[in-house]
Amino acid sequence: MAKVKLTLKDGSVREVEQGTTLFEVAKEISGRLAKEGLVGTVNGNVVDMFYKLEEDAEIEILKFEEEDGEDAFRHTSSHILAQAVQRLFPGTQLAIGPAIDNGFYYDFDSEHVFTEEDFALIEEEMKKIVKEAYEIERFELPRDEAVKYMEEKGEPYKVELIRDLPEDEIISFYKQGEFVDLCAGPHVPATDRVKAIKVLSVAGAYWRGDSSRKMLQRVYGTSFPKASQLEEYITRLEEAKKRDHRKLGKELKLFALLEEGPGFPFILPKGMVVKNELMKYWRDVHDRAGYVEIETPIMLNHHLWETSGHWYHYRDNMYTLTIDEEDFAVKPMNCPGSMLVYKTEMRSYKDFPLRVGEVGRVHRHELSGALHGLMRVRAFTQDDAHIYMLPEQIKDEIKNVAHLVDEVYTQFGFKYHVELSTRPEDSMGSEEEWDYAETALKAALEEAGMKYKLNPGDGAFYGPKIDFHLEDCIGRTWQCGTIQLDMQMPQRFDLTYIGRDGERHRPVMIHRVVYGSIERFMGILIEHFAGKFPTWLSPVHVKILPVASRHAEYGESIMKTLKAKGLRVELDDRSEKVGYKIREAQLEKVPYMLVVGDKEVEDGNLSVRSRDRGELGVFSVTDFADLVAAEVSERKFY
Repeated sequence: MAKVKLTLKDGSVREVEQGTTLFEVAKEISGRLAKEGLVGTVNGNVVDMFYKLEEDAEIEILKFEEEDGEDAFRHTSSHILAQAVQRLFPGTQLAIGPAIDNGFYYDFDSEHVFTEEDFALIEEEMKKIVKEAYEIERFELPRDEAVKYMEEKGEPYKVELIRDLPEDEIISFYKQGEFVDLCAGPHVPATDRVKAIKVLSVAGAYWRGDSSRKMLQRVYGTSFPKASQLEEYITRLEEAKKRDHRKLGKELKLFALLEEGPGFPFILPKGMVVKNELMKYWRDVHDRAGYVEIETPIMLNHHLWETSGHWYHYRDNMYTLTIDEEDFAVKPMNCPGSMLVYKTEMRSYKDFPLRVGEVGRVHRHELSGALHGLMRVRAFTQDDAHIYMLPEQIKDEIKNVAHLVDEVYTQFGFKYHVELSTRPEDSMGSEEEWDYAETALKAALEEAGMKYKLNPGDGAFYGPKIDFHLEDCIGRTWQCGTIQLDMQMPQRFDLTYIGRDGERHRPVMIHRVVYGSIERFMGILIEHFAGKFPTWLSPVHVKILPVASRHAEYGESIMKTLKAKGLRVELDDRSEKVGYKIREAQLEKVPYMLVVGDKEVEDGNLSVRSRDRGELGVFSVTDFADLVAAEVSERKFY
């Protein structure tokens, strides 16, 4: 029989008989690899372990630790969930069931209304399916046969999906035991690979995200190869619940979510302190980095948005209205306004790089089901900036922005990883322009010494982008910062500058944000710090707690001294026991509490209690004021 040559990840080459499966190759390498290998890649394409190797290829066996391995593991878990539900609740129709970050879900159309009481029952049935160790088999059908097959199984949602597939699409199914699902795959070799599984929640979801279609029931779950990994994840979930910014935001009086404005958060006085401190820091950093700041209107006519391309690519997410018989849109982005500012005067090559910041209010229409506290809203403040430059300045400016983002995230104690997203299907511009832009971004990241992951097809419609995903203290990641290289908007707005040769030329521009949405960044910080902001960000730095009413006057004098140092201070002069006042201040997560009694009044000193370090002892008023003022001015984190 003919042989094929296989090049492994480490560069070694193996020869096997034509038609050998990836699983057999893994087994030949080591029994452990065959046991832990979930899927593989052949010449970069992710395939099942029973894929037959018919020609020379580069291959890799993927475990749960690799992203594609984890996706296949969770996708198989969603099929196990669907199989269990159909066993327990006959007549349930299947919609879709993808893998998602940290888990999976499946959408069901069922007469049974799922509740938390069903979770244990579903989990038990899933464990039976895992124990039954069904091999997972793939098969393909022609379009007409595939439609007929799903019609006979009473799966109208699958029939609709098949009919909507492109004419040349391969229509594949996966079978495990009695259960069959329409699926592109890949999947793990057998159901017993899924060792630990848990049903987490249920929610409503419109079929295909269309509010005019039927509301389905979306059951969420997660799964892991080891029970210990599941336990660790559940522990993290419980910690996340305690840190939920919606709960803490209400308790700490930072923001309100009101039914009069769904998706439009109300920032309360203490929340405004946090937001303003974030903006002061942002302005300090950007002043040092040579940025100027502008402000553009919140609403502009539709001709502007047609020029930018948003009217055609983004209109479903825009709020529009008519003024004086002309269509206007509330801005979802700041960039078109920035380009109008650019055009207010003639520019020279000597002006470049021109770094223009805008802390702009933007509005985007999000589906009501997607709204989530400050994390997903319909109105937010974006810390935008647009950099106009010469082509030869691209790499240096991208590196400068990358270093600025690194400075900010490091200041808050965040780790992060970087992704480079390339041309999407729905894009503007020529292939040559996109190749040039993508090459420039790659070169800048490599020269900056930043490792990155390639994210094909996920760029903005006007250019490729670099996204920064920060990691919080319980291991969750959040996409915040982004750098987008744009060679389209300057053309569409006919931006020009006078070059060294005295002729008009076209500038290149970068769109970039650091916080992203300031409100969302606040939400991330609330959860990251569990509401215990570092002193400089805290709405109240110090709370003075008189033991009795006779000590209130001394408390007033202390407050004046501390406020003169620029500190945010509150005096709790209520007729309550001091122990109660301390507990209240702790619940409010105030960094410093000053207990004032007879001894403090007599000595003219302070008894200082730290939220994070407990009793600090006795300080003079001046020494304490200097200590906290330094902590605030230096933006220290403890």
